[in-house]
Amino acid sequence: MDSKKQTPVKYYVGIDVGSASVRAALVDGFGTVVAHADQPIQIWEPQPDHYEQSSADIWAACCSVTKKVVCGVDASQIRGVGFDATCSLVVVDKQFQPLAVNCEGQNYRNVIMWMDHRAVSQVERINATQHRVLSYVGGVMSVEMQPPKLLWLKENLQESCWENAGYFFDLPDFLSWKATGVTARSLCTVVCKWTYTSDGGWDDSFWKMIGLEDLVKDKYEKIGNHVLSPGESVGKGLTPEAAKDLGLPEGIAVAASLIDAHAGGLGVIGADVKGHNLPCENQPITARVAMICGTSSCHMGVSETPIFVPGVWGPYFSAMVPGLWLNEGGQSATGKLIDHVVQGHVAFPELQSKAAASAHSIYTYLNSHLDLIKKSLPVGFLTVDLHVWPDFHGNRSPLTDLTLKGMVVGLTLSRGLDELALIYLATIQAIALGTRHILETMQAAGHHINTLFLCGGLSKNPLFVQMHADITGKPVVLSKEVESVLVGAAILGACASGDFVSIQEAMAKMGKIGRVVQPNHQHKRFYDKKYEVFLKLVEHQREYRSIMNSF
Repeated sequence: MDSKKQTPVKYYVGIDVGSASVRAALVDGFGTVVAHADQPIQIWEPQPDHYEQSSADIWAACCSVTKKVVCGVDASQIRGVGFDATCSLVVVDKQFQPLAVNCEGQNYRNVIMWMDHRAVSQVERINATQHRVLSYVGGVMSVEMQPPKLLWLKENLQESCWENAGYFFDLPDFLSWKATGVTARSLCTVVCKWTYTSDGGWDDSFWKMIGLEDLVKDKYEKIGNHVLSPGESVGKGLTPEAAKDLGLPEGIAVAASLIDAHAGGLGVIGADVKGHNLPCENQPITARVAMICGTSSCHMGVSETPIFVPGVWGPYFSAMVPGLWLNEGGQSATGKLIDHVVQGHVAFPELQSKAAASAHSIYTYLNSHLDLIKKSLPVGFLTVDLHVWPDFHGNRSPLTDLTLKGMVVGLTLSRGLDELALIYLATIQAIALGTRHILETMQAAGHHINTLFLCGGLSKNPLFVQMHADITGKPVVLSKEVESVLVGAAILGACASGDFVSIQEAMAKMGKIGRVVQPNHQHKRFYDKKYEVFLKLVEHQREYRSIMNSF
């Protein structure tokens, strides 16, 4: 027997706060997820386009899932913790207690979710300023960013919220504060969602111009005047209180956090692709786009020099990969849209019962049903007369028009399972066509993209993946670990621990390729025609809107 003493395995905890659940994973230094747990969190929708959560509920879920994944593990082997979360807005008072973001005064509901669209009027006024900081968000600020939400709070909850607020956090930064007691912000959050620039910091003139000059007076203490790079160690690590809450030892390294999509990008985009016959092999990472697809979808592309893409957020320096500029395209509703279309169909109860009887998920059953009804045709060709425009929650990229609505062309009086399967297929195709629209806009501006790297819940659906390969004409790489967002969060913890010298080193070591899905180039002409129709749909929507506006 080998008498040499084995080196103990080093572990890192990644904690991911999504829209509807909190997840945690214990990940080793090779990017393998050793343990995984998740827990749902509550969402309130008090009125249309208002979505709220509770920071206390979120933190409690973080503690619960973390305790589960580290149970039975030697605490001395756990080296670091990394958080990622949705870019939701957390409001606390001067004593760090939750402060209501609603007219009902319910303080536990102190989070305005990323997908909340209450601040439409505010964002229109911000965009009308044409301030120079807007050039770093594709020329037009999104209602999902933080400045319009802050302005809404000032204008609608002046006395109850705005005047009593002590701190406004992006949710990822709230979590690192909760863990360490340090109010430092991540460069990722403040650059991507708050208009901070990595070279110039905050722009006083912007905040004064939009009516939020109060934030300038206290030297930005409320929104952050201490900024750290993602993966940088925060303070002295876990506080005694947070350590007890999470079931971890005091002082473990805690990393400056990332937005959830950016953590997903970190978990997949740097993987070693040698031997997979991919066009991005032996090319810089700038040939890749990471697509994180869950409730919504984000398209993350990096470049060595800043590229300004109309309708696409960024360029943001070092917001995801240190030293590289990030552009971020996105679709506000993808997984949520598929659920909405399928669950709202009259044949959904029939689908539920048949899927349950076959012991399959509803989407696995739908995929199988499409294979049954396709006959001799390729599955995708079933929608030759059925077309969807997917912006049921507005368009984030590349049109930046939150007033756009969803469209379906080609409906009949049929109400059965076949028709449900077809509208499901057409919706997935519409999402993939939207991705093609974003990629073509990025490439027209100067990006050179040849490979897609997918992660997130929708990447588990083989139909979704194949449609993205066929419609974009690019190979799709799936990571070995399905939970790439959690791997990305763990990479942050690994860097904070000092076990890796850089994010890039950790990405290459901990990001692993699983499967590659190639496009079927024989279907190119059909999807080129579908894309033509896709672009016509939005033309027609704008045309009929113009007609009705003249009424």
